[in-house]
Amino acid sequence: MRVKLQPRQQLLEVWGAAARASVRNGTWTWGGRDGSNSVSDAEQLLCFMHPASELPGFRLDTPDETAEDVLAALERFGDSVEIPRLLLKVIGEYLAAYTGVDGRPIFSGGSYFQSGEDDAQVTPEQQQLDVVDSFSMSITLSLGALGFLKVFRQSVRREDIRAEIRRLEELAGKRLSAAMVGLLRSFTVNVFDPGSAAGRALLRTVNQTGAPERRVLEDLRRELRPIRANVRDLTIGSGAEVDLDNENLLFECGWTWGIVKDAPRVETSEDVGPQPKGIAADQPFLYFTVNALVGVQDLWSTRTRVLGLLNDAQLTLSTALQRRWEITQLYWRTVAMYGKGQWPLEDIPWRTIDEKESDYYSLGVTAMVVQSLVNSRAGDVDLSRVAAVLEELAIRARIIRRAVSGDPPVQLHAPGVSVNLQGSDSLGPKMIWVVSDFAITLLKRTIWAASIAQNTETRERLLRLADGIWQHILLRRSKDGAGRGLWDQPDNAFPNLETHHDEPSWYFSERVVEFLVSAATASTESPLRSEELVDFAYQMLGEAEHLLDQELVTRPLTAGQTIQPKLRSIQATLNRARSIISSKPATANALVINALLDLEGLATARDSATETI
Repeated sequence: MRVKLQPRQQLLEVWGAAARASVRNGTWTWGGRDGSNSVSDAEQLLCFMHPASELPGFRLDTPDETAEDVLAALERFGDSVEIPRLLLKVIGEYLAAYTGVDGRPIFSGGSYFQSGEDDAQVTPEQQQLDVVDSFSMSITLSLGALGFLKVFRQSVRREDIRAEIRRLEELAGKRLSAAMVGLLRSFTVNVFDPGSAAGRALLRTVNQTGAPERRVLEDLRRELRPIRANVRDLTIGSGAEVDLDNENLLFECGWTWGIVKDAPRVETSEDVGPQPKGIAADQPFLYFTVNALVGVQDLWSTRTRVLGLLNDAQLTLSTALQRRWEITQLYWRTVAMYGKGQWPLEDIPWRTIDEKESDYYSLGVTAMVVQSLVNSRAGDVDLSRVAAVLEELAIRARIIRRAVSGDPPVQLHAPGVSVNLQGSDSLGPKMIWVVSDFAITLLKRTIWAASIAQNTETRERLLRLADGIWQHILLRRSKDGAGRGLWDQPDNAFPNLETHHDEPSWYFSERVVEFLVSAATASTESPLRSEELVDFAYQMLGEAEHLLDQELVTRPLTAGQTIQPKLRSIQATLNRARSIISSKPATANALVINALLDLEGLATARDSATETI
C-alpha cells in the first residue's frame, strides 16, 4: 500500500523537533551527537535555512509573511519578528566560530574525524584539516544566509541591525568564495597505466561480457575521449596540471577528501585568506565526490541567479566548478553504463580501482548516474534498469527486507562505512570518516529517478520503493531524549542493535530535511505527461468541438435562454481543455468528458422532443 508523503507537514514536524533540540533553557545550543564542528554546525543551521531558502511557504526573512503553521512549529524561537533576529544571531555565531585569527574561513572536520588506529587519537593538528564535506555544506549554507540577509534587510529599519547584516554579508560572501576555492583545490584526476593494478581493476569492472581486454581498452578509450579533452582544458585549481595527451593512459576524476597534496593556489580577486597546503591523496573518493556535486549545484540554482548572490569573481569560480561538475558526472555515467550488455553498475557491489568492494560504493556511483539522468531527462529504458539497481540495493541493505541477528548489511547503517582518509597519516595516526547515510541517500536518488519517469509502470515501481525506504527512515526517528523527533536511532529499525543515542545526529537529520525539500519542490512542478495521453486527449477534444459546432449550427441564436448559456459554458470548458492539454492532458481529458456528457444530454433532450411531435 502506498503511503502518501506529506513534505510540508513533515518538515514542520522536523522544524519543531529541531527547534527543541537547538534552543534549550532559552539559549541556542550547538553540537549534537558528534559534538560541534564546522560540518555538524552547518548541518544544524541548514535544518532551518534550507527549507526557508528553497520553499516560499517556509520563508522566515519577511516577518509580515511568515505562515501561521511555521510560527507554531518554531514557537521556541519567538514570534515572526524574533525568529529572523535569532537566525541573524546564530549565523553570526557560526561565521565567527569558523573564521581564524588570520581571517581565513575554517572548514575543519574536527570531531567528525576519527582515528583508524585503536591505540591512537586524532591529533589537534589533524582535527583542523579542511574536509570536502565542509566546503560543500558551506556553499549551501552561505548562499542560504546571503539570500536570507538580502531579503531580511528590506524589513529592517534599525541602523544597528542593518550594519550587522552588512557585516554578516561580507563574512558569508568570503566563506562562500573560500569554499569554492577549497573545492577547486580538492578536485583530482587520477591517471594510471592500463597495465597497472588500477588499470586492470577498471578494465575488469567495465568488461561485463568477457570480451578480449584489448578490444575493451580501445572501446573505453574512445568513450572517454570527449571527457579527456574537457579535462585537458581545465585551467585553475587541482587537476588542471594533469597531462592527458597520452591517450594510452586511463584515468578517473572526482573529489578527494580534502585539499590535494601539492595543490596549486587558486588565483582570484576575492579575499579568501591564506590557502593552506594540502595532504589528501590525489585520487577521488566516491562519497566525497557525491557530496561535492550536491553542494556545487546550488551555485547556479534559479534562486542564486534571481537574487544575484554571486559577484563577478565568484561567477568565475562557479564556472570552473561547473566544468568539473559536468566532467565528473559524464565520466562516472560513462563508466557505470559502459557496454551493450550488463552495465558495470548492475554488477553489485561496485569494485573500486584499489580492489575494494561495497554496496556503499554501488550507491555512490548510482547516485551520480541518477543525477546525470535527471539533468539529461533520460529515457525510461535507462531508468528501468536503474530502478532495478535501486531496488537491489534496498534489499541488500535490509531496508525493505527484515534483517536477522548479526546480519552484516546492518553495518552499512550502524556504525556505518569507514572511509580511509589517505594522506592524513602524515600528521598523526591514520584517520577515517564514518558515513551512515545509506538509506536517506538511496531514498533521495529514488525520488529523483521517479520525478523524470515517463512510463507509468516505472514511475509506480520507483514510488513504491520510495515509500518502503521512507517507512524505514521514519522508524529510525528518535522517540525520546533531546533528539526526540529527529534522527538517527537505527536500533528502532534493527532491534538486534544495542545502540541508543539521546542527542540528535545533525548529519542524518539535515539529509532528511534535504530530501523533504526536494519532495516538496517536486510536488509544485507540472505533472509528468504522456505523449499517448496527449494524443488521446486531442482526439477526444476534436470530437467534442465537432459536436459543439453541430449544436451551434442547428440551434438558432434566438433559442431559449436555457440552451444558449449551456452551450457557452460547454464552449468555455473546451477552450480551457485546449489551453492545458499539453501540460495536463489527463485534466484536459476530464474536462472534455464533462463537455461530451453535457452535449449528449442536449442531443438526447432534442431527440426526445422530436419524438413527441
